[in-house]
Amino acid sequence: MATYAAISAVGQALLALLEQSCPKPEFENAKFELYQANDFKAPMEEGVSLFLYRVVPSTTRRNLTGREDAQGRRTRRPLPVDLCFMLTPWAKTAAKQHRLLGWSMRTLEDTPTLTASFLNHYGRPETDTFLPDETVTFVQDTLSIQDLLNVWEVGKPNLQVSVTYIARMVLIESAISDPQGPPVQTRVLDLGKRTE
Repeated sequence: MATYAAISAVGQALLALLEQSCPKPEFENAKFELYQANDFKAPMEEGVSLFLYRVVPSTTRRNLTGREDAQGRRTRRPLPVDLCFMLTPWAKTAAKQHRLLGWSMRTLEDTPTLTASFLNHYGRPETDTFLPDETVTFVQDTLSIQDLLNVWEVGKPNLQVSVTYIARMVLIESAISDPQGPPVQTRVLDLGKRTE
């Protein structure tokens, strides 16, 4: 289970994957950046932006128990979330933009699961956000036209071709431990007395 820094680490690691895989010299000048809503008003000339447009509770598994820490205390149950990202290629020509999009989608399809070591390496400034056995999986998501237009409301009138992905079930661990009593050893049953 990851710390609260997991959301940031996932976005940074996804961009690092694309940047490391970028074919040179075709996309020599490409940048890879996390975007906020304001960034769509003055976008980069060439590259790929990643916009976190929605975070929703994961419905995959809700009955999770907290992890036991080094002192034997059990933490509160983790918060499972799905992170919804919009990946947008930027270029001066439509042909180059389409090439960037095709390459980005193929790269994410080739590496749909990121390991804890990769996520931790790019999750700055922390390097221990995810536990060693954790992974994050990306799946392509299909938005309706109306939902896509709602997401692109921030970028009007500069609408761009984009693709959406979901990072499934990122578990954010609680820092609060739940006190637990010792295990029950015996049970004493007192017979009730009947009063008349």
